[in-house]
Amino acid sequence: MKRAGMSALIAIWAASVAAAAPQRGGAAAEAFNTVKTKLASGLPVVGGTVDTADTNIYCAMAGAGFDFIWIEMQHSPLTYAEAARMIRACPGPAVPFIRVPDATEGDIQKATDIGALGIIIPMVDRVEKVENAITFAKYPPLGRRSQGGGQYGAIWGRGYRQAANDNMMIVAMIENPMGVEIVERIANLEHVDVVFAASSDLGSFTGLRQGDAEYEAMVSRIRDATLAAGKHLGGPSAWRDTREGYSFFQGPSSAGLIRIGARESLGGAPEAGLPRGVAPIEGEENE
Repeated sequence: MKRAGMSALIAIWAASVAAAAPQRGGAAAEAFNTVKTKLASGLPVVGGTVDTADTNIYCAMAGAGFDFIWIEMQHSPLTYAEAARMIRACPGPAVPFIRVPDATEGDIQKATDIGALGIIIPMVDRVEKVENAITFAKYPPLGRRSQGGGQYGAIWGRGYRQAANDNMMIVAMIENPMGVEIVERIANLEHVDVVFAASSDLGSFTGLRQGDAEYEAMVSRIRDATLAAGKHLGGPSAWRDTREGYSFFQGPSSAGLIRIGARESLGGAPEAGLPRGVAPIEGEENE
């Protein structure tokens, strides 16, 4: 192909990218991620955790009053096809967030294509991991998410492409000491919205429990770095009324809520064996 022809093709491609990208200085992009707008107004948000493919359970959770649904795909056998069916059946009022198995382009592309407005990145122990996740979750010019196909348009409307970058949220989970050591750098990444202190894994990786001085020092460092960077701080729902600074909470799983409801209906205590403010250890709560 002649150089002039190639230059023309490049010019056409650049113009199409500019036309598709959200316009700075023009009309504001539509805000359909109610979790993001609620956090921006200074209010806390709570998400119920779903790790089953049962659409009825998902819809019950989505309409129960949670702000978002934490779709658990790191520690569950859920497939993206199953998650897509649940989101399509009940896209709200709770906003779908997905904890992806890893911050790969394939995982994030599928999660965003099926309509998730939040990408929860597990096991953050490298800055590059979060940088890559941001790149895969954001359309050009901020990232290199491929437009492709998906049900996002059917769920969030025809203006999705223009507004997606402003509505997509990135949640970085700090789960081990390596993550704690770089938490200041993670929190200061421009497009990170939430830094999440993973209570169970911090204990699992260190052998420490909530209340131990070394454990609390890690949690305090995560809190201080996140708030200093002006980002939202996440943690388990048990910390909602007992620790300051937190605004983004992971609530119980659907199985846990069924168990709590059954205990209450039988006249028993909703929680057993845990003092107030102590988060259950993930994996042990269903034993």
